Amino acid sequence: MQSTLPESPTIGNDTATTPARRIDRGLTQYIAPSKLKLITRTQALTLINRLRVVRTIDVAAGVFPERSFKAALTAAQRVMGKLVRDGLVRRYVTDRHQHVYGLTTAGARWLNEQGSEASASIRRVTEMSNPEHLLWAGFITLCCEARGIPAMTESEALREIAAASGNRRHAEFLSVEVHGLRRALRPDALAFEGDGVTWFEIDRSKRGADREAALVALAMSVGTLLTNGMALRRVVVTARNPRIMNRAMSLLRERIRANAGRTMNSTNERRMIEHEAGSFDVRALVFDDARQQFVEQTVGQVIVQLLPTWLPRSGQSSNSSTETCWLNEHDLPYRRPERIGAWPVPQSPLIDAIEADQ
Repeated sequence: MQSTLPESPTIGNDTATTPARRIDRGLTQYIAPSKLKLITRTQALTLINRLRVVRTIDVAAGVFPERSFKAALTAAQRVMGKLVRDGLVRRYVTDRHQHVYGLTTAGARWLNEQGSEASASIRRVTEMSNPEHLLWAGFITLCCEARGIPAMTESEALREIAAASGNRRHAEFLSVEVHGLRRALRPDALAFEGDGVTWFEIDRSKRGADREAALVALAMSVGTLLTNGMALRRVVVTARNPRIMNRAMSLLRERIRANAGRTMNSTNERRMIEHEAGSFDVRALVFDDARQQFVEQTVGQVIVQLLPTWLPRSGQSSNSSTETCWLNEHDLPYRRPERIGAWPVPQSPLIDAIEADQ
């Protein structure tokens, strides 16, 4: 998206012309800066209204995903600074010294005037001492959408399935057996990919025995149908630190060893193969129409990796040059195994808004 300026005039007796300078005007090549500012502000406030509490990196991922980490963060900081000054959002500091933002009554009114249904969230944000889990769920959801994949946070997904089932009190996506008892599981975020559902677990703390057993049961459910009728194709476990990540991988490896040498005799059975550290294929018996028999096939994956907890800290330092694990790489929303294809390059969500405005 570049424009060509007129050539500079020649100086003195030199008749040679200089190459035309090309300046990247970005999206302002297609829309007036004032309109682009309005669209950007609307996108940011809509995101805050949706997730209720956000950080600057959430706005960077949700509004400027096509940019490098530094450029996206700088643009997000500029937008949030203006929204705070205009009284449309309010900044808070959590118990863990994270800067988070909520939508004010004025911000909700501004969105309502633009035709969007909105409500203030600052009262809820003031009651949050450590919303880290909620923040990471929102961030992962936004990263999925930056890749062109529809996604939902836990609360959004539960509202949808409750509306579909007509039962708000017992909304669930999956029921597994844990120590002889049935247990309903809920995702921290869901993504709806072309081949099925990707289920995200955010592990910020060590799991107890029941939660460890539930994690293994969840992994062994890959390939089955969820209550929304879609196939569970991937389980992504994002861990806050290496200790939690290594424990999750150990649990899966224990199951691999326990099933070593066994032959599957039922479509309900599963076994896993670890291709590389943290990347597991889940295999099951699937009926092959051509061969008219059940054959063992890969029905999905389990992926275990670290949460990019360093990203917010990177944004707080003006001297930081860290651009690790951003959307111009391949670790977000999860490290996609090469055997299932690379991530598409993120596109600016502002483009759709610009086209709708024109």
